[in-house]
Amino acid sequence: MTDRTTGAMQQVGLPQSPHLAGPRSEPGLVLLYAEEFRDLPGAFAISGERTTIGRDESADLKLPVAAVSRTHAEIVWDASRWTVRDMESRNGTLLDGHPIAKAVLERGAELRIGDAVFKFLDSEVAEYCPYLLDGTLVGGRRRLVENSDLVGGCQMDRIAAELLRIAPTNLSVMLLGESGTGKEVAARELHRHSGRKGAFQAVNCAAIPATLLESELFGYKKGAFSGADRDKPGLVRLADQGTLLLDEIGDMSLEAQAKLLRVLQSREVYPLGAIAPERVDIRVICATHRDLLRLIQVEKFREDLYARLNEYQLRLPALRDRKEDIFQLAQAFLRRHGRPNMKASFGFMLGLVSYDWPYNVRELEGCIKRCLALSDGTTLEEALLPEPIKELMSDYGRHLSSSEQAAQNTVFDSTRNSRAAAPTDAELRALLEKHHGNVAAAGRELGKARMQVHRWMERYGIDVADYR
Repeated sequence: MTDRTTGAMQQVGLPQSPHLAGPRSEPGLVLLYAEEFRDLPGAFAISGERTTIGRDESADLKLPVAAVSRTHAEIVWDASRWTVRDMESRNGTLLDGHPIAKAVLERGAELRIGDAVFKFLDSEVAEYCPYLLDGTLVGGRRRLVENSDLVGGCQMDRIAAELLRIAPTNLSVMLLGESGTGKEVAARELHRHSGRKGAFQAVNCAAIPATLLESELFGYKKGAFSGADRDKPGLVRLADQGTLLLDEIGDMSLEAQAKLLRVLQSREVYPLGAIAPERVDIRVICATHRDLLRLIQVEKFREDLYARLNEYQLRLPALRDRKEDIFQLAQAFLRRHGRPNMKASFGFMLGLVSYDWPYNVRELEGCIKRCLALSDGTTLEEALLPEPIKELMSDYGRHLSSSEQAAQNTVFDSTRNSRAAAPTDAELRALLEKHHGNVAAAGRELGKARMQVHRWMERYGIDVADYR
């Protein structure tokens, strides 16, 4: 790869690091996007308490990427925390979209150095190093699961391997994760590798009225009710010797839950109007974005059904927690929608990796489809991005006020609940309710970046969908 002179950062990189190998505890930077990504490893481990970053040969991490200064920034272990400091670089260093002189680095923080965008991880970064942005692996490594429908790098490869390991068993599996994270794709992967001879059947429990859900699941006999002019097998019966996915099971009525529990216990189904049970052999997978334990506490979900379904639990990460996969996902959607040769500008990709995707992969696909429909050229430009991303990027690059900088440098301390450190669980829930689940608005009121609000939500187990 040829070295580049320092230039202006593109408006709205790195060679092989000597620290690529290391223990799971190593911190470092995971690449989210750079135009030079084909020449870059997927991540860079940090060794030692001080790491300099720049184009100069003397830098610990030499970055011959556009707009990187000879000595650009340094990452330092400062007593009990990681910090990043700009070294008076020509184009500055941005943290979570804002220029900084010095700031605390928290897990998941997004760091822009020149025209390369990274996220900071405080551990396990070495596992990401072989996975390039386009899905290629380097260093003689191979994917844990080849030909998986789960598109992505390190995190999704590990999930695919976990699915492959449990697929041949008869365990009931509970897939957790926000809407749009790919729970049905994971369920289909489980079925594909299960060896079961029957069909894969899926039902969205939230999309079918409670009065019709039972007939959809269990079927009915001719004459069971007015209009039942023939037998109809339910989805449970159609999934015999196969797999049944109960999507959004947290929205199933208590009455239907009771009947489903009987089916799982007896392996028999009673269609409406039947006088005898029908034997079934099904493998059940359920999926939900809801907190089922919380629903149990308020008596909206049966504890015995939860115990029956929760033989194995797997959580799919939100897209904001695996932004290193955005480029690969975007390329997959371009192929799916017939435009595999379409290019993306730096500004377009910067918008994609800066946005938090509250509706996850499903929202990203919708974004790509929309941009393709509006594009009349061969390159996706930032002007095509939808309004929520444009609104976010209108604030990108703004210098923070002194109070915002102070808030940015506050370290979360789990032993105290002062407002300077973090909002309490109740305070954060009240803010989300006030702003109808708008994380960015809640962050502005707290003087914090939206990504920090997301991190607090994860610590408190808050599902933003409950407030929208």
